[in-house]
Amino acid sequence: MAEPDRTPDLLVRPSDEERERVARRLQDAAAAGRVGLDELDARLAEIYGAGTRGELAHAGRGLPEPTRADLLVVPDEPGSRFAMSVFGWFSRRGRWVAPPVFTSLSVFGGGEIDLRDARFAGREIRVRAFALWGYTEVVVPDDVEVEVKGFGLFGAFDRRAARAERGAPRVVISGLALFGGVGTKTRKPPAGRG
Repeated sequence: MAEPDRTPDLLVRPSDEERERVARRLQDAAAAGRVGLDELDARLAEIYGAGTRGELAHAGRGLPEPTRADLLVVPDEPGSRFAMSVFGWFSRRGRWVAPPVFTSLSVFGGGEIDLRDARFAGREIRVRAFALWGYTEVVVPDDVEVEVKGFGLFGAFDRRAARAERGAPRVVISGLALFGGVGTKTRKPPAGRG
């Protein structure tokens, strides 16, 4: 039977994704004025030349740890761009990548767009919700900026989730509620995510 690998974590070779995460933190620190351009160049060379996780950690020394809001924006491909219900119900929730523009249509039906466990394809995403004799609920995490600017015509477009959170990713909710409703709620992200 093979002996299990007991290599200490700091001696493990880093992945390209780990290098890119540290490089993004360094670039953000430079953009905030925490690191000068000369140091940025030297430390980027250290990051891409690191042979172990320990060397990579040393290259990222003194940088602020990313917050959950920093980790929301990812370079991945969006999971879906559209949801529709006609005399039924749709649900878009769980782990997914929200596109720059997500559109929903509820006609004599309803739906739920839950962004609490989603990652965003950009610093700003737009949710366009159209509820025609139906109802759509948009749930946003409590650590993002939210602007609600939809319109209710013989219906209701709820603005309870509207809030400012400087420096955080932004969600803009717009659309139309015609003889129906669009509800917005703010909730904490699921525990252990981020």
